[in-house]
This record gives sequence, structure tokens and C-alpha cells, in this order.
Amino acid sequence: MKVKELVEKLNLTVISGEKGLDRDIDGCYVSDLLSDVMGNADMGNVWVTLQTHKNVMAIASLKELSCVVFVKNLNPAEETIAQSNEEDIPLLSTSMQTYEVVGKIYNLLNS
Repeated sequence: MKVKELVEKLNLTVISGEKGLDRDIDGCYVSDLLSDVMGNADMGNVWVTLQTHKNVMAIASLKELSCVVFVKNLNPAEETIAQSNEEDIPLLSTSMQTYEVVGKIYNLLNS
């Protein structure tokens, strides 16, 4: 599945990093602890979080994640958006709670 398909199927808002919407999604990782994501997320994962500061992009880039989904309509800091556009890693937003969006991502990736 591509990031753009995830956006369409879950009605996600694309905040930035539009050039990366063709990235492949190979799984999903859910955590709000940056060190946990750094140690355990896999390349190509969607990262679901409520963290919005610039270090999110440092981890997303380091781990070569496909995109980042912010829950509860959270919006990232301007510097996070700028780095997303530089690295073509999409930042996405949803009004859903973590539990709900992760369940939907799981179903999409395993159907």
C-alpha cells in the first residue's frame, strides 16, 4: 500500500511532505516515546503518534519511515513541517484517537 492510498481510505489530512505520498507502507508502529520508535520501528512503517515537535522528523528520517500520522487533530510545529517538506516524508493528521486509527490501519494492511 502507498501512503496516498492510506490518506484516501482513512480520509487523512496531508499537512506536508506531499512528494512522499508514493512511499510504500510495510507496517505500522505506535508510540509516543521517541527512543522506543528509534529502537523498534522498521523502515517503511507508518508512525502513529501525538508528538509534534521537530524531533519527530529526526526519528522519521533516521528510521526511513513512510509517514507520520498525528492523532486527535494535532498539528506539528512549523520547523517539523519544513523538515518534512525537505525530506519528502508525509505528515498526516486525523481526528481519530490512536486506538481507532491504528485498528483501521491494521485492517487495511492485513486484508
